[in-house]
Parts: sequence; structure tokens; C-alpha cells
Amino acid sequence: MGIVPLERALQLAADVDLDLVEVAPMARPPVCKLMDFGKFKYESALKAREARRNQQQTVIKEMKLRPKIDPHDYETKKGHVMRFLKAGDKVKVTIMFRGREQSRPELGFRLLRKLSEEISELGFVEASAKQDGRNMIMVLAPHRNVKAAATASREGRTEDTPAPEGESAVLPEVVTADQG
Repeated sequence: MGIVPLERALQLAADVDLDLVEVAPMARPPVCKLMDFGKFKYESALKAREARRNQQQTVIKEMKLRPKIDPHDYETKKGHVMRFLKAGDKVKVTIMFRGREQSRPELGFRLLRKLSEEISELGFVEASAKQDGRNMIMVLAPHRNVKAAATASREGRTEDTPAPEGESAVLPEVVTADQG
């Protein structure tokens, strides 16, 4: 309808038994629509819920090791870390030191370096190994291509099928109210 005075916009809304809803208050002049306010609130709540649902959830899995881990146990734990990274999740690797093991942190550094080298094709070290009291912590994150493949498989898509586009909406009649 273009730019109309506020009184005229309110009169138009009253004539068609709708509300004058301000949709862009920061615009000059402010943009308003003739619509049912209850419906507007409901639709904006739906959009907010949909946006929260579509947000990327960052999952951090944790794997705990000991500095004197048996080779077979190490391979098993490494397999779990690889599975987590293939699924697109971050992995927090914790080495727990007990007693006299605390005086030999280089064992933990060596173990974490070995693990990061062996899983380098699936992920990278996001936070390097650092001592935290009795524990040593390192965070591994999947490479972008691994993460994209994991999310595509979770959604049931293949690599050549595009993600669904946002739906186009038909906008109702727009009224710009002049507040002067």
C-alpha cells in the first residue's frame, strides 16, 4: 500500500477487522502489516522453534586412558575414537595418572601424540595435550569432509542429493505507517 499516515493505517486495520502489526520497527518509516496478531505470535514461535531444532548440536565424546595401557586395550580405545570421529563428533581424550605415574607426564604426552598421528586422516588436534591436575586432556575434532559425510548419512541423504531448500512464503499485504 505504500507509505500511509498512522491514523489511516489503523483505520484500514479496523475496516478489515485485523491488527496493525509492526514487523520492522527499526526501518524508516517503520514497516507494518495488516494481520491477526495471535497468528503472528504463533508463526514467530514456530520459526524460533524450527531454528533451534536446526542448530548444529556439538557432541563431545570422552575416552579415558591410562599411561601404561596394554597394546590391545589401546587399539580398542583407538577404534572407539575413530568411530566417534567418523560419526562427526568431537572426542576428548583423557589420560588419568595415579600415584607415581604423575611424576612421568611424558608418558601421557607420548601416548596422546601417537594417538593423534594414527587418527590424522579422520581428525585433527583441536586442543593440544595439557596437564590438568591428575589428568592430561586433549580434544580431537573431525575434518570437515568427515563431518559433512556423517551429517549427510544421519539425515538419510547421499552426497549427491542436495539439502532441502527453505520454502518460499507468500507475504501478506504490507502497510508502512508514517508516524508523523
